[in-house]
Amino acid sequence: MKRCSRCKESKPRAAFASDKAARDGLQAHCRECWAQYHRVRQVAKGKNVRPRVQTPEGRKFCRSCGEIKPHSEWHRNATASDGPSTSCKECRADKARAGHLKRQYGITEAQRDELVASQGGVCCICLAALPVHVDHCHETGRVRGVLCFSCNAALGQFKDRPDVIRRAATYLEGNAWKPTLVAPGVYQLPS
Repeated sequence: MKRCSRCKESKPRAAFASDKAARDGLQAHCRECWAQYHRVRQVAKGKNVRPRVQTPEGRKFCRSCGEIKPHSEWHRNATASDGPSTSCKECRADKARAGHLKRQYGITEAQRDELVASQGGVCCICLAALPVHVDHCHETGRVRGVLCFSCNAALGQFKDRPDVIRRAATYLEGNAWKPTLVAPGVYQLPS
């Protein structure tokens, strides 16, 4: 037990933050008093201070979505004083998705949603599946549209080469192209 110099209450040692300079290795004020003191100082400086949200044991308040969630819905953070990270798993995933779109393609989620709406809510190629993958030109970086997983993967397998895709379409239509050997290692495609 240790006595807080501010509230004058005796509390367990766990109620005090560490202070290596102190003789007993703990701060003179308990965590509650220190938090209150810190909030008053921040307000005096003119800074915006969020109100403290009381949460039950084993739960934490997410500042992004404004919900109180159990610790199982949070990633661990070794540097956080209470253990879980600052945002819940769902909010972190949303932030990561938005950041990926911005870094990789230079568009926002709203712009991606506009593209999907302009396509009628379906994949540009198969016109059936839900579009979830942003397709872009690997040379220029220009976004072409939003495709379903299968169509996006197919373009990647064809290495974004229109000539190969045309030959594949001709092959599927039953007009299999048979190259003619003109010279050793040189083939000519029929016209």
